[in-house]
Amino acid sequence: MRICLLTYRGNPFCGGQGVYVDALSRELVRQGHTVHVVSGPPYPPRVPGVTLHRLPALALHLGDGRADDGNDGGAGSNGTGAPGPLGQLAPIALYERAAFLAGIFPEMTAFSLRAFYKVRGLQRRERFDVIHDNQSLGWGLLPMGRLGVPVIATIHHPLTVDRRRGFEPPTSFRQQLSRLLFYPIPMQGHVARRLKRIVTVSHASAEAIAADFRVAPGRIRVIHNGVDTARFRPPSNGSRVAGRVIYVGNLEDRNKGVVYLLRAMALVRRPAHLLVVGSGGTVPQWVRREIAGLGIEGRVRFEAQLPPGALVERYGTAEAAVSPSLFEGFGFPAAEAMACGLPLVAARGGALPEVVGDAGLLVPTRDPAAIARALDILLGDGELRARLGRAARSRMVEKFRWERAARELVQVYEEVRDAHR
Repeated sequence: MRICLLTYRGNPFCGGQGVYVDALSRELVRQGHTVHVVSGPPYPPRVPGVTLHRLPALALHLGDGRADDGNDGGAGSNGTGAPGPLGQLAPIALYERAAFLAGIFPEMTAFSLRAFYKVRGLQRRERFDVIHDNQSLGWGLLPMGRLGVPVIATIHHPLTVDRRRGFEPPTSFRQQLSRLLFYPIPMQGHVARRLKRIVTVSHASAEAIAADFRVAPGRIRVIHNGVDTARFRPPSNGSRVAGRVIYVGNLEDRNKGVVYLLRAMALVRRPAHLLVVGSGGTVPQWVRREIAGLGIEGRVRFEAQLPPGALVERYGTAEAAVSPSLFEGFGFPAAEAMACGLPLVAARGGALPEVVGDAGLLVPTRDPAAIARALDILLGDGELRARLGRAARSRMVEKFRWERAARELVQVYEEVRDAHR
């Protein structure tokens, strides 16, 4: 098949959506399909066999150019991912700037409009069988549906989840008020209801999409993500640092439940220290204030985002991993830790029970005491850690494979292609 993947952020460091496009494009090419990726910044790495088209963006919420991956920005770009001087006067760029100043998140809308013009040109010569959007759900997808090719979308979870969790403490009243404008929820719901099919990555997300975006459940297909178990694997030497607990995730995202993990560290009775691998270069001030107030400065260490090889090495030094999220559409850090043979403590947030199964310890969300009790149990029982670690690794290898995810996705492509014809 000839497949066009759209992603408004394509780099794996930008979160699960980047991991999704990178892994799926590799696997689809391996299975013999022709794949084009149309991406906004930060751009994905080059994948052998995948044709990459980079679209510019102002990315004002990041600062112009901060989204660059070091490669050229493609046509219409100044090489940083931002439009050149003339491009910044184009209507889409002017919209981006105005929306940003008004407190509205413009990235998805602007990307989808640029993607429409790009795909319209590509379709004349490529004749795609399907256009697959990854989470943008912008207005530009609607005219794209008139190009003679079916359009579907993956929704990892609806933005309504992010907006609700944006009111979690310690968010200020001003930050809470800004959430009401920031997320383009009406646009995404409107577009989602008009696409040929919605793919999502867990049953928990499917329920949220049906309820919050009012998409008919029969139009939603659940295809669980995969995990690169060849890359994420237990260490060969088996060396673990006594008492080390690892958390990987975005510290600014209140949905990740970091505040409850920090409070749990103050309650853990056994000797333990927390290694936090964040997604940015700085530690938010609210995190530092929370740590100081809890008196656990000596028990928490931070590292910025790491390349996969270094991240696997850090997983290999820990005795346990924690995923305290209030909601996860899938939970890549949890799955990757399990693939590395780590016993996991996970909150029952969204899809985490689907991913973890009986190969980890599940606790209620927003419950520092429950997290602390689970960590005390794990850190005090080496046999339990070993058993859960083996079960976690086996579960990832057997049930969460990108090969399976790609094949199930191709079945969806064939369904909508045949129905369209």
